[in-house]
Amino acid sequence: MDRGSLIGLTLALVAILGGQALEGGHLSLFLQPTAFVIVVLGTLAAVLLHYPLPVFMQGVRMAKWVFRPPESEAPTLIRRVVQWSHTARQDGPLALEQHVNVTRDPFQKAGLQLLIDGADANKLRETLDVQIVNFETAERQAARVWEAAGGYAPTLGILGAVIGLIHVMENLAEPSKLGAGIAVAFVATIYGVGLANLVFLPIANKIKFTIARRVAEREIICDGLVGIAQGDNPRIIEARLKGYL
Repeated sequence: MDRGSLIGLTLALVAILGGQALEGGHLSLFLQPTAFVIVVLGTLAAVLLHYPLPVFMQGVRMAKWVFRPPESEAPTLIRRVVQWSHTARQDGPLALEQHVNVTRDPFQKAGLQLLIDGADANKLRETLDVQIVNFETAERQAARVWEAAGGYAPTLGILGAVIGLIHVMENLAEPSKLGAGIAVAFVATIYGVGLANLVFLPIANKIKFTIARRVAEREIICDGLVGIAQGDNPRIIEARLKGYL
């Protein structure tokens, strides 16, 4: 569990609700279903129009990384690569076949198979770099779903406020209702700006941070396999890969 995310979300709520309470305002003023529906459903509609559904769904699934990010596998991967290098140095690249059979990750399988098939270091890096770039591109597209939501939400908040003000203008004959009506109208703006800057954009950046770490883990595999292909000493490979930590 990422305690930083929990603390950040709690502080955001305290800042908004606490500030309202300190000013003597009623917290119930923020409970405006109409404004919430306009901002949240409007933002959802805009994002669905912006991205294909599979990308959108992947972005939604990635949201869990904010509170439960994948554990770093870098130390484990380094030990694994060093083990591969010892095997290849002692028994030759063909001996790596035993590791292919027990490896579940498709990227690692592909790299090991290329090494077994006799690919030189340049071809190996070239092939794995293509896979890394495609992986990063797909992951970042999903993260941008939340960036898009952060861009649309403030605009939808303004739209909700305008709709609310139109409703207020329809009741000009009843001055007693104008003040409360205007306050309610601007709650939509609070929803839009607040969700964008306290929820959607932070989620996008936290996801991108995790993606960068996952890409670095693939770089560890790539650099390690290239070192094995070049015939580097396992200690040299290990020292180089520890630089990623």
